[in-house]
Amino acid sequence: MAIVACFLLSACASDDWRSASREPAGIAPSPLENKQAVIEFYAADAFSWRGWFAVHTWVALKSENAEEYEVYEVVGWRVESGLPALRQYSTSTPDRYWYGAKPQKVLSIQGQKASKLIPELEAAIARYPYANEYTLFPGPNSNTFPAWLGKQVPELELNLPFNAIGSGYAD
Repeated sequence: MAIVACFLLSACASDDWRSASREPAGIAPSPLENKQAVIEFYAADAFSWRGWFAVHTWVALKSENAEEYEVYEVVGWRVESGLPALRQYSTSTPDRYWYGAKPQKVLSIQGQKASKLIPELEAAIARYPYANEYTLFPGPNSNTFPAWLGKQVPELELNLPFNAIGSGYAD
């Protein structure tokens, strides 16, 4: 068991979270060029050794003609600091690397369908029952949040990756 643990730890990036990349991946539509409404769900390998097994997921919403996205995600360290696990921030680059891991698009909806679904998503976000909670396993965690949104707004037809550990907590 000790050999496996040493192997996993040695295979991780040597950077700590403070120096890991948070650069944009260049996969999100530019809000200055694309005036349509946009909904995007992203997943990236979790930080450090957890990335061997799980992903971190988040959602970005951009209303029609908006110059920035509103990004929503659940982050465990916030609870430990006395803050809500669910955080929201505005950015023109919602596709930033997740502490060194390049994100992948899980879902992208643009245009009229996005315009229709954004208010439904915003209402669901406001109702999220675990906004102040975080438990790595079995959840609620960062993957529980988008899975729960997918259940609240079934028109999304959201399918999270198999390694979105905690997504089943939303059932």
